[in-house]
Amino acid sequence: MKNNLLIKSDNVTALNYLLENNYKSKIDLIYIDPPFSTKNVFTISKNRFSTISRSINGKVAYDDKITGENFIKFLEDRLILLRELLSDNGSIYLHIDYKVGHKIKILMDKIFGEENFRNDITRIKSNPKNFSKVGYGNVKDLILFYTKSRNPIWNEPREPYSEDDVMKLFPKVDNDGNRYTTVPIHAPGETKKGKSNSLFKGLKPPVGRHWRTDPKILEQWDKQGLIEWSKNNNPRKKFYFNDNGKRICDIWNFKDPQYPIYPTEKNLDLLKLIIKTSSAKNSIVLDCFCGSGTTMYASQLLGRKWIGIDESAVAINAFKNKIKNIENISYKYLNSVKNFSNLEKRARTA
Repeated sequence: MKNNLLIKSDNVTALNYLLENNYKSKIDLIYIDPPFSTKNVFTISKNRFSTISRSINGKVAYDDKITGENFIKFLEDRLILLRELLSDNGSIYLHIDYKVGHKIKILMDKIFGEENFRNDITRIKSNPKNFSKVGYGNVKDLILFYTKSRNPIWNEPREPYSEDDVMKLFPKVDNDGNRYTTVPIHAPGETKKGKSNSLFKGLKPPVGRHWRTDPKILEQWDKQGLIEWSKNNNPRKKFYFNDNGKRICDIWNFKDPQYPIYPTEKNLDLLKLIIKTSSAKNSIVLDCFCGSGTTMYASQLLGRKWIGIDESAVAINAFKNKIKNIENISYKYLNSVKNFSNLEKRARTA
């Protein structure tokens, strides 16, 4: 694909257009933040862009009135098309509200396969509020992460250790002053075949467990000083602190912008994390509920190709304003894809 694409259209029509134009199995990463079935209408006014305050005199950005089974069907129609567009090495992240997330999980299992479910990511979206209500205060939504296959693009996500992390996670210090921790070298379950039940230093693994690796490798670790023996002669593997950072887990703290330019605008760093982790430099990233275009903006900053789709003129204009100061950005704008044989196309280079 030579050009990034910005398409003003309802997304079912646009997704069918992409399938008709050789994008089938070409998209490495899909992120979508669809309506949350909130029954609200979201507006933009000169004085307020908040996702909570909705000005009577504001321009309608989008409405979120589809609920119940109609909402499930609405998403299903689009997810089926998105699966066709997703490459064999591709991933999809679906951002959704906790109130309907359990229903969408079942739908995603059906379309992408339960075996391709990777994570239910909890995203901390706001600070706690002291509203009185029956129920615990909500500060989260969720992101459902699926892959097309067992071999997705995956760039291990890590973040720096804090000083507290280092002290807690690596509580021991060796004679050279290096911090480390230890973990068991055996795991649950007994084995009858193979070498994981063989002797190591004259020891069998504990009852009901097996060695995590071949005893020959355990011997090598021991010679390298990587096995620590307890007073009870229990061996454990040493893991030393290094500055490569710690693995990112499934609770993310990415709060939304305090003063968004578009309702429900998502955190830029959240999108950067997803794009860095689940795409490559030559990948195409797709967002068919693109709103103000944070997904495309992040993709552009990270050197990925992108396709953004939204039927709202307010959203399209918000995106154009967002990216107008990016140097050397180039994209093709399709004002309509309703008539495949007579597209109104306008190329723009900023």
